[in-house]
Amino acid sequence: MAKKLSIGNKLYLSVLSLFLLFAVAFIVFQQYREKQYKVETLNLRLQDYNNQMHEALVSGGKNNAAWLNNYLTRHAIRDLRVTIINKDGRVIFDNVSTNISHMGNHIRRPEVRQALNKGNGSSVDRNSKTMGHDYFYSATYYPQDKYVIRSALPYNVDLAKSLKTDQHYLWFAAVIILLLTVVLYRFTHRLGSNITKLNEFATKADHDGKIETDELVNFSADELGDTAERIVKLYLKLQRTQKEQNVLKRQLTQNVAHELKTPVASIQGYLETILENPKVDENTRSIFLQRCYAQSKRLTSLLADMSMLNRMDDGAQMLSIEDVDVAELIQTVDKESQFALEQRNMTMTCNIPPHILIRGNRSLLYSIFRNLADNAIAYAGQGKHITLTAQEKDGTWHFTFTDDGVGVAPEHLARLFERFYRVDKGRSRKMGGTGLGLAIVKNAVLVHGGSIQVNNNPNGGLRFDFSLKS
Repeated sequence: MAKKLSIGNKLYLSVLSLFLLFAVAFIVFQQYREKQYKVETLNLRLQDYNNQMHEALVSGGKNNAAWLNNYLTRHAIRDLRVTIINKDGRVIFDNVSTNISHMGNHIRRPEVRQALNKGNGSSVDRNSKTMGHDYFYSATYYPQDKYVIRSALPYNVDLAKSLKTDQHYLWFAAVIILLLTVVLYRFTHRLGSNITKLNEFATKADHDGKIETDELVNFSADELGDTAERIVKLYLKLQRTQKEQNVLKRQLTQNVAHELKTPVASIQGYLETILENPKVDENTRSIFLQRCYAQSKRLTSLLADMSMLNRMDDGAQMLSIEDVDVAELIQTVDKESQFALEQRNMTMTCNIPPHILIRGNRSLLYSIFRNLADNAIAYAGQGKHITLTAQEKDGTWHFTFTDDGVGVAPEHLARLFERFYRVDKGRSRKMGGTGLGLAIVKNAVLVHGGSIQVNNNPNGGLRFDFSLKS
């Protein structure tokens, strides 16, 4: 089976064929125009000679052969033949033929017909029936005198050379064509090489083949090469990202299973105890049922947090958007947190303007401040203080949520917003946290076009700095 031409070779042959066709057509046209120009130049020269002879005839007042031959001797052009023909086609004078009476009627000669019809005419490389030679003829008709003066030069080697096109132009055109062919080949070869490499990359990617970065990223240094290189690098980046996402999904699945396992096992254990011991006293039964209810509430919170994260991941643009008074939401969070604050002997101060209007989702905005408050209450420590401040700058609200608690070790700061990440796993579960609160905070901030950072305060405690677009 014949080897299939590459796209580069196809492009090269196609463009080269079109270019050569254009070049040949242009050369032929240029040669034709050049020859026509030379013919016209020679014709004008002979026409001028005809006019000068006519003026001499008119001014001299003579029209005999001796006078005409004398004129031609004094105004000689090598090998020039001059014929005077009346309007009926009869030859009156010819400086070459001595017996004009035997010359045929010239009324049907092409140059004579043109002269009689248009005033002048010419004929290139026409054979003379009288002389038996090829001539270049140029004829002029003078209606006031009712005759045609026709001058002619023999179409010999010298005249043919003078009318021939310049061959140096052809050599110049050939050199230009050769240079352009080389340039075109280099360009199409580089283009074809890039396309071939991209095709190899696409084939390997389609069949999940092993992709070598060094092998595929070595493209030519041009726009197509840069684009192809970026495509390959983007694919490799997406491939790495997909692998990382798969790892994260497995970790998330394991974390979810682990988080669900503890409350489910606890509920199952208490219920089994009650079912296997029907005579257990009412006080113990009540305690076990209360513990089951507490674990079920933990499961409900966990499922609610996971549902909220999924909503933000899969369809943040589908959330209902409205103008929300965040200052009012913060007051609501403050009131709802008072009981938990009193239990831990903590206080919270909100130094915020009376109205903070932000266009967003009310539920997500509420979850930001509620989760930050719950996190500080749970982990800052007994008798600590929480402070929330806000200020607007260039259409964006900047919030600072800080506490004076124990803070966290620096190595944990970068991972605080990860799902199910816990600094102290045992203490976190004991406090009833789901491990998703700060992940919800970060995602909700991002949904509202903001950003968030967390740092340790110099005097202890955590400081959350985040922004929300108004």
